[in-house]
Amino acid sequence: MRAAIVIGTRPQIIKTAPILKEAERQGLELEVVHTGQHYDYEMSRVFFNELELPDPAVNLGVGSGSHGWQTGHMLVELEKVFTELGPDVVVVPGDTNSTLSGALSAAKMRIPVAHVEAGARSFDMGMPEEVNRRLTDHCSDALFAVSEWCGGRLLAEGIASERVYLAGDTMYESIQNHRRDIEDDDVVERFGLDEAYCVLTVHRAENTDNMDRLRGIFNAVRGLGMKVVFPCHPRTRKRLGEVGLLGEVEGWLNLVLVEPVSYFSMLRLVKGGEVVLTDSGGVQKEAFWLGTPCVTLRDNTEWRETVELGMNVLAGADEGRIKCAVEGFREAGKGVEVNPYDFGGASRKIVDVLARRY
Repeated sequence: MRAAIVIGTRPQIIKTAPILKEAERQGLELEVVHTGQHYDYEMSRVFFNELELPDPAVNLGVGSGSHGWQTGHMLVELEKVFTELGPDVVVVPGDTNSTLSGALSAAKMRIPVAHVEAGARSFDMGMPEEVNRRLTDHCSDALFAVSEWCGGRLLAEGIASERVYLAGDTMYESIQNHRRDIEDDDVVERFGLDEAYCVLTVHRAENTDNMDRLRGIFNAVRGLGMKVVFPCHPRTRKRLGEVGLLGEVEGWLNLVLVEPVSYFSMLRLVKGGEVVLTDSGGVQKEAFWLGTPCVTLRDNTEWRETVELGMNVLAGADEGRIKCAVEGFREAGKGVEVNPYDFGGASRKIVDVLARRY
């Protein structure tokens, strides 16, 4: 078997790491194609280095742009790549434009597609990620679900059961594989977080491009009465500057606004935080696995299990709901014993299926 795996964002690198290591252990050839959707390889090298991954076989360097431009450009370039590499299967993790472009390009070329993290649904077609994950699922040959609910969703949408595999989540494996690295990271000391703090991430267009939502989120942050460390996405920093909020929030005594941090540093911040406030799907799950309650700055989530198990509250951008959720979690404490995303070695299950099926 010769396989190509298409990535382009930080979460995809994290999801891919255990699969690459398992493929190497089994002696299977799995080549990485890096689209450069969010970062070119040089900018994302820190994640490759931390996770001890090999350099990508291909770097497309597509960069930022509108969804249509970005997806179309990737389709053109990936067709060339797949023609040259001649893979037996193309693996696409997650729900990004890179995911969809990899799946569509391969399917058009009659190359089987394997989707890692299949079946997740927020039921909000206004989210680009929801469009990506649905279209990817329905042009994939093998679908690896991270939970029983996700697997059941695929069957409910008419996907044949012999194409659906309950694998679990490789992001959880990445955390398990690097527990010591996370514990040893000194980011809490570097940022002077010597008292209770929250962690904030904001990057989705539904929040950054809507002044009312952006203002609601930051009003809530200012009123929390505790430190809030905010690794600020470049796009969010630019937007805050455009709407005149950057100078204001930089002056708040309780807000620690910093540049984006490495993978281990981010997880150490999350683990040590009282509560996480985020609009990121990946950070919701990372908080869940590290035992830290999460307030999701969205009106829906694709990770409903975290809500059902009481570790996540959907607060949208409403100042009052955000503050109430944070206060409720601080009183209730942390931790949950159940993990609906672990079925004993997701990467091994995925690589076993790839080797057997292709």
